Amino acid sequence: MGRIAAEDLVERLIDWGVDTVFGLPGDGINGIMEALRRHQDRIRFLLVRHEESAAFMAVAHAKATGRLGVCLATSGPGAIHLLNGLYDAKLDHAPVLAITGTQETAVLGSGYQQEVPVEHLYADVAEYNLVVDNPVQLPGVVDLAVRTALARRGVAHLSLPNDVQVADAGADPWQHVAQARPPATAPVFLPAPGTPRAEDLERAARVLNEGERIALLAGAGALHAREEILAVADALGAPVIKTLPGKAAVPDDSPFSVGGIGLLGTRPGEELAEDCDTLFMIGTNFPYTKHLPEPGSVRVVQLEADPARAGARLPTEVPMIGDAKEGLRALLPLLERRQDRAHLVKYQEKMNDWRRRMASLQNPERDPIAPQYVVGVLDDLAADDAILTCDSGTITTWAARHWTIRGDRGFYLSSNLASMAPGLPYALAMQHAFPGRQIIAYIGDGGFSMLMAEFLTAVHNDLPVKVVINNNNSLGQILWEQMVLGYPEHGVRFSEHPVADFSPWARSCGGFGAKITKPEDVRPALVQALAHDGPALVDIDVNPDEPPMPGKVEHEQAEKFAEAFRKGQPRRASIATTLFKDKIQQFGD
Repeated sequence: MGRIAAEDLVERLIDWGVDTVFGLPGDGINGIMEALRRHQDRIRFLLVRHEESAAFMAVAHAKATGRLGVCLATSGPGAIHLLNGLYDAKLDHAPVLAITGTQETAVLGSGYQQEVPVEHLYADVAEYNLVVDNPVQLPGVVDLAVRTALARRGVAHLSLPNDVQVADAGADPWQHVAQARPPATAPVFLPAPGTPRAEDLERAARVLNEGERIALLAGAGALHAREEILAVADALGAPVIKTLPGKAAVPDDSPFSVGGIGLLGTRPGEELAEDCDTLFMIGTNFPYTKHLPEPGSVRVVQLEADPARAGARLPTEVPMIGDAKEGLRALLPLLERRQDRAHLVKYQEKMNDWRRRMASLQNPERDPIAPQYVVGVLDDLAADDAILTCDSGTITTWAARHWTIRGDRGFYLSSNLASMAPGLPYALAMQHAFPGRQIIAYIGDGGFSMLMAEFLTAVHNDLPVKVVINNNNSLGQILWEQMVLGYPEHGVRFSEHPVADFSPWARSCGGFGAKITKPEDVRPALVQALAHDGPALVDIDVNPDEPPMPGKVEHEQAEKFAEAFRKGQPRRASIATTLFKDKIQQFGD
């Protein structure tokens, strides 16, 4: 067989700097797999156990490196399985290219096996979405797909029918009225200019200079602008709140940091959002407007990369369009240095008290094991450039409050989609991208069990990820959400006889595995796992009745909680003991 059309696809990906494709083979992509085999010296195919994992890995690669992530799946069910991870990319603005196969063009529309109109299925998730039905389209449409994914920070999708994949490269069976031009020899992508307009910068500086109680709200779009955020905060004497995906934008031990916002945030963060008279939103489109200041109660300045998102959450006096780093650099000379630091000092004192309260929850004497203690030990032992990937659930609360950003540490999760199960695939992709860094997946037992087969992928690919399972034997977040709505829990706890033990699975895969049930064994097990030369898993049974308290408890939440008790909430005694003995003492509510 001579050169096939799928090679035009693969070679153009290589031209764009793609070195890894995450995926699972199938008979709908045999031609693409052959092209990858022919070029395996320049591009790697990383085999996963589930297509959803491949999409999550592509998202994680894009988030952590800033480069295009690529995933590959076969026709029909394989393409369908990619969707959850692709929506993670869409909602968190990560540039990802999804490549799928489909049936030969001669049988499309005949109800052939696995015939799913993937282009229709992907119509909502993809910014660029095309079925390639002529080899001549390649590699030009690859350029368009990649540029679109990078420019719009979203999903692009190319689907290649089986016969197109294996057709002669450049074959063109059709007569044409118009002839497409071939792509340039080298792929070109030029990011939009990142500095806002001068008049917008001047207006923003005027509002910020006039503010008396200023708060900065930094999001994922400002992760690369740490020095500039801190410089602006220092000039304005302004505390910095961080969204959860923007947790690594500013160190948690910074004198300007007041932690997070929202249900998983800190009490000082919540109070600052209510107290400030001027809010500067940097690289964030924070969707939970309930936790933002009341509309009209504050003056708002926003630095946002996407014009469509500027001013979407609050009435915004000065929307600026630009990159967080470049925009803040241009703004900084226009700001007047504030001598009165009373506003900043007030929140520094509040954060010192909050940190003391959080540290007291990391109690090694509590039995069952306190989940806060597990993360506290992990935080203490992990390297200063470690990356923590987190799943969705109660574990997100513990990670948000007890995983400390210091040095070059990272923190990643499925933010806006809040999907279960990405923690492990995220970790694998980031370990692949950064082989020299410590990568830790912090996962609940529910999320881990969904895609636990990928631990075997870690072993087979020599990816020394460390997995820490917060095992509360339940779907903990849903449990507490039911109670906060006034409903007794139902259908959210797994069987207690026995509680799942995932450590034998880890050992059977060829990795390290330990099961921990006593608090005194937590630290030694984590020390051993972090030192292990290869994938390691520590499954820790934690208190199944530990409530993830919001930073600031609202009266209505407390009333609904009590209502669930009155209606017959199971395990009332255990929950009440944990809640009132430990939490009330710590939060003083």
